[in-house]
Amino acid sequence: MNDHELWHELAQQLRVDSVRASAAAGSGHPTSSMSAAELMAVLLAKHLRYDFSDPDNPANDHLIFSKGHASPLLYSMYKAAGAISDEELLSFRKFGSRIEGHPTPILPWVDVATGSLGFGLPVGVGVALAGKRLDQLGYRVWVLCGDSEMAEGSIWEGFEHAAHEELDNLTAVIDVNRLGQRGETMHGWDLDSYARRAQAYGWHTIEIDGHDVAEVDRAYTEAVSVTGRPTVVVARTVKGKGVKAVENVNGAHGKPLDHPEEAIAELGGERNLEIRVNVPAANGKPHQFATGGGELPSYEVGSSVATRKAYGEALAALGNIRGDVVALDGEVGNSTYSEIFGEAHPDRYFEMFIAEQQMVAAAVGMQVRGWVPFASTFAAFFTRAYDFIRMGAVSRAAVRLCGSHAGVSIGEDGPSQMGLEDLASFRAVEGSTVLYPCDANQTARLVAAMADLPGISYLRTTRGNTAVIYGPDESFAVGGSKVVRSSDADRVTIVAAGITLHEALSAADTLAQEGISARVIDAYSVKPIDAATLADAARITEGRVVTVEDHWAEGGLGDAVIAALAPLGLTLRVHKLAVTEMPTSGKPAELLGAAGIDAGHIADAARRLAKG
Repeated sequence: MNDHELWHELAQQLRVDSVRASAAAGSGHPTSSMSAAELMAVLLAKHLRYDFSDPDNPANDHLIFSKGHASPLLYSMYKAAGAISDEELLSFRKFGSRIEGHPTPILPWVDVATGSLGFGLPVGVGVALAGKRLDQLGYRVWVLCGDSEMAEGSIWEGFEHAAHEELDNLTAVIDVNRLGQRGETMHGWDLDSYARRAQAYGWHTIEIDGHDVAEVDRAYTEAVSVTGRPTVVVARTVKGKGVKAVENVNGAHGKPLDHPEEAIAELGGERNLEIRVNVPAANGKPHQFATGGGELPSYEVGSSVATRKAYGEALAALGNIRGDVVALDGEVGNSTYSEIFGEAHPDRYFEMFIAEQQMVAAAVGMQVRGWVPFASTFAAFFTRAYDFIRMGAVSRAAVRLCGSHAGVSIGEDGPSQMGLEDLASFRAVEGSTVLYPCDANQTARLVAAMADLPGISYLRTTRGNTAVIYGPDESFAVGGSKVVRSSDADRVTIVAAGITLHEALSAADTLAQEGISARVIDAYSVKPIDAATLADAARITEGRVVTVEDHWAEGGLGDAVIAALAPLGLTLRVHKLAVTEMPTSGKPAELLGAAGIDAGHIADAARRLAKG
């Protein structure tokens, strides 16, 4: 059997196994898998360099299925490579199986979860960036895209950034099978429409018949030889290829075949080819960046420093201490102060421009290779990338995000720039950590702690200067809090964080002059929240609690406090202060007052509770 015959037979095997897996599950996407069978057969048998027995080998290529619904094809490839058994293949979509409906890193050969279309290619850009600029190794990133997802804006963020960075180690393969979930795609089989756009972004393009194994082989060989720019292979394919009942038939998407045994016979029956996949020529050793050591910055108690600036200074210092820390920003580095890291460590700083989805995806891609990414922008702008943050969590990714310019306290810029949803949105991410420091020393220590956190972690920073109230030797455990005012006579508990912690302290001083003692808790760890300290305070103050936050009333600090206290069976009287009406431009103090979250309003709420 020559190479072309082998590749054809392997493609048929991949189709058969995709049909079988979906039939066993009673669901799945066999037709979307069948269209790309030759594309993946040739890749697996000749061009991919991957040691399935050592998925952590730094020199391995990376294969990302951006069209994650074609998972039966990916799992059939794993079977053909000898990585999984036929029995496991047929556990597709069953409870407890690693062979899930869409790929996740439960499988050691899967870098990231895919299935939300438009995510895989931008992540591939991040992995390729790591290969070129961080690892400095010769591995290649292959990304299989569907033609439907080419309508996603994030795909074109990825195309533009890959060309800008001259990622010649990245090859995208577009499976142009014409049919989406409910009918023909926007461009159908117009291969040139995809190629022209990719060329305009600066990519090398190759148009082929995706079912001609010789053309596929030539295209991949050409892609590997291209220097100075990424390559996209635009492949005309047929959805459901090889089975007349579903071949190029609308309405067959996302369904197992009605008569799988007949389809398998039409495809030539079951096969048991096992491919010896080419392994990398050598175990590559990733580049290591030299570090000079040093310490985190420290700030004098009583001074006034913006926590966003402390973030940038702490991150730069952390880069001196750890060579695996990298930073990304969305063209606001002079506002988030990530530029301080960029000036200190230009080889580990990535300007992602105004492309927040690509920024988050690149961070997810870099952590695939073991790097420790911190990505920053205005808190409000992370909403554009929220799906990618969610997919990062599904990917079990460790990514650190910093949102600056949060809340009405930013002042004159107005509501379009005010992050008022971020605490709620990040609290809702599975396994996330949400931190909101009130001063510079606290910020520096939390930035350092984030470097070792699993999952998605988020740090909220404040635009304006705030007083430094903690000494540089103070410690701040994730999941902890600080009781900053307390006495045996406390009658009400005030829980705040960030900018409102300072307002709460001012309110407590006012109340003290009136003979009302208030306990003030700095809940800098919004998630996980310090339930034990909150519970102690609630008991001491007989359930009288005021929460105050520069955030919408829904899902933020107040709700976190209530959720922590509710299961304890205490009699609670919680007064939640938060932003409840659309803010406008104005001075920070004016806006805090208008929102009812300044010291005066906090004192009023606490006074009413204490006297009630």
